[in-house]
Amino acid sequence: MKINDLITPEGTKDLLFNECITRQNIENKIHKIFKSGGYSELITPCIEFYDVFTHNSSHFSQEKLFKLMDCKGRILVLRPDNTVPIARIVATRLKDAVLPMRLYYNQCVFNMAPSLKGKSAQVVQTGIELIGSSSKMADLEVISTAINVLSSCGNGDYSLEIGDIRFFQELVRKLKISDEEKETIRNYIKAKNYPALNDFLDNIGDNQVIQALKRLPGLFGGEEVFEKASQLFSDEKIDTILTDLKELYNKISKIAGKGKITVDLGMVNKTDYYTGVIIRGYLEGYGEEVLSGGRYDKLIADFGYDIPATGFAVNVDAVMSVEMKKNSVTDKNIDAIIYAENGFEIEALHTADKLRQEGSTAELSLFDTIEETIAYAKAKNIAKIIKVNEIVTEVE
Repeated sequence: MKINDLITPEGTKDLLFNECITRQNIENKIHKIFKSGGYSELITPCIEFYDVFTHNSSHFSQEKLFKLMDCKGRILVLRPDNTVPIARIVATRLKDAVLPMRLYYNQCVFNMAPSLKGKSAQVVQTGIELIGSSSKMADLEVISTAINVLSSCGNGDYSLEIGDIRFFQELVRKLKISDEEKETIRNYIKAKNYPALNDFLDNIGDNQVIQALKRLPGLFGGEEVFEKASQLFSDEKIDTILTDLKELYNKISKIAGKGKITVDLGMVNKTDYYTGVIIRGYLEGYGEEVLSGGRYDKLIADFGYDIPATGFAVNVDAVMSVEMKKNSVTDKNIDAIIYAENGFEIEALHTADKLRQEGSTAELSLFDTIEETIAYAKAKNIAKIIKVNEIVTEVE
């Protein structure tokens, strides 16, 4: 007996008319920003080999992947990330391309969780990848592009957080602990779970590094964060990281205004993926980030081509949720409906084509009588009825 033939899988949904229009408008608007900056679009397969996502810098938990087998018994997955397949392309088909490369994409990612917790299993993302430059200008370009995207969405009320994963990495590197313990600390800091973090660190010991890590989730705010961080721990590498990030913060603030930009040194995204600056963007009316990204200088090297890169992804579905609240988008009304009497079907087709070439929207009547056509036109608010080449009436 069929029990799932009338519903969609958990974490997915159908999009209807106005939702489709809204999503297309958002994508067109963002892509215009990307193209104006010299970014070129590419598309990767929805299905990739599982091996693509098991490198050191891009390991994805197999429990969160949608998996299937090909005819040769090889494990395939639905793409859980857009940047990793692009790294594969850059290291293979684009290895001889002139650097830097500016690429953008617009495609779905698929991630599975045991309960999903209200999250989507299928998310539409659009984003950019700036490949082949480790310069500060590259970071500035990507972040300024992110600001342009955020300011163009919703009502333009956005906020942007910046951090640097190296601050956390340098601190935990000074502790003699396993990679698993480092990951546990990272997860507690990311979740801002102070009790669990403190208990875990207390079992490791008590020194200046431990105390700095305990305070790391609270290092959030404006320019004052840099002074607080330097007081917690200071050495040559840490000081350089904070100096570089402060310089970036001041430059970005000139673009967006300091009220829009915050510093979060407790932003500790996947540490085997990001290698430097991290960003997260928010829109008013949506509680989670709609944009995220940062520098990932080791990812492409996993595929045999050691070049730096940076970029970000936009959750188009999240932006659509904000846009749908802001205003109601409706389908364009049909300008005319063409009714053909018996023997005049080809003339009706020519009439419809002519109207469409002139920029009008025109439907062909599929009814047997003019009365049925008029009733349909009234129901659809179509103001004009054309009988072959002759205007018969205008519906009130």
